[in-house]
Amino acid sequence: MDIASFIIYCLIVTFTPGPTNIVILSTVNNYGSKKAIEYTYGATIAFGLLLGLSAMLNTMLIAVLPKILIGMQIIGTIYMLYLAYQIYTMDTSKPADNHAGTFISGFLMQFLNPKVVLFTMTVIPSFILPYYTDMPVVTISVFVITVIGFLAFLAWILFGTIFKEFLQKHDRVVNVVMALSLVYATLMIWK
Repeated sequence: MDIASFIIYCLIVTFTPGPTNIVILSTVNNYGSKKAIEYTYGATIAFGLLLGLSAMLNTMLIAVLPKILIGMQIIGTIYMLYLAYQIYTMDTSKPADNHAGTFISGFLMQFLNPKVVLFTMTVIPSFILPYYTDMPVVTISVFVITVIGFLAFLAWILFGTIFKEFLQKHDRVVNVVMALSLVYATLMIWK
């Protein structure tokens, strides 16, 4: 396994804008960083649970139906390119609605967030299972990805707090950079 590609892929996908990251940024802007941290805890726990469920499901599916990997990679590629396009064309002048930046809303958002669900269903079979199927290695991988996700959420809180005015002033450039990063992450699935 190419660990550098795995880590870079996880960093790019978790740090690029998606529904959870946008809600975190909106929560910081509207309710402050303490409320965003509460939301982040819920989102992180759900992210870890989704990764664990994905690892178990994919481990079983790999043993039964090896060809499912290519289908998941194709679906993941299409969706990630769609997200890149959405980010590229995003109008950030309208803040995302956020009625409750709570632990529960952060937790539930992860299960409703297609970017997260697709990521969790593709990262394990794309980077881990082709090389390792032992439960300790898969478990460590799930933990590492969860920590990377949590760090991404914290980064969005920090960015939202520190760079609020700058990001609003240069939103077009930020969107282009994030969209290109997501396209790069999509290409890494096929490495």
